[in-house]
Amino acid sequence: MPTGPNTQENKGGLYTPEQKKRRDETVWTLIQGILAPLQFVAFVVSLAFVLRYMLTGEGYVIATISILIKTAFLYAIMVTGAIWEKVVFGQYLLAPAFFWEDVVSFVVIALHTLYIWALLSGTVSPDGQMVIALAAYVTYVVNAGQFLWKLRMARLQSEAMA
Repeated sequence: MPTGPNTQENKGGLYTPEQKKRRDETVWTLIQGILAPLQFVAFVVSLAFVLRYMLTGEGYVIATISILIKTAFLYAIMVTGAIWEKVVFGQYLLAPAFFWEDVVSFVVIALHTLYIWALLSGTVSPDGQMVIALAAYVTYVVNAGQFLWKLRMARLQSEAMA
């Protein structure tokens, strides 16, 4: 089972020289670079609306809309990220260099999808829906931290190679 960036394929760094070249040449890197900060902005705005609702009981509709927008960004970044992994590493998900990030991403997506189910099914109260959204958001923050760490590792690797 893959355990991280120091696998047989790319010992000592996040990317082999060939993977780095593919990463730098694919449009999917740019797309990820655009979607990630947009998703973060959607997260911050939505978090404010969700917390407002949880604290005051007001603004359920705007909080719900904001969660749906954040979820749409999440789905878009997951699909395009899988394509990026295929281009760079030769597999759609769970490439050794991003194995644990992808695993946590699955949890993030599962929680966001659970929120959508709760919303559409009507079987979970508005407060319960917001609790699910907050759980999704906490997990998203952990996952974003993982990816920021990997971005830093990639920059350090590039500096060391230069």
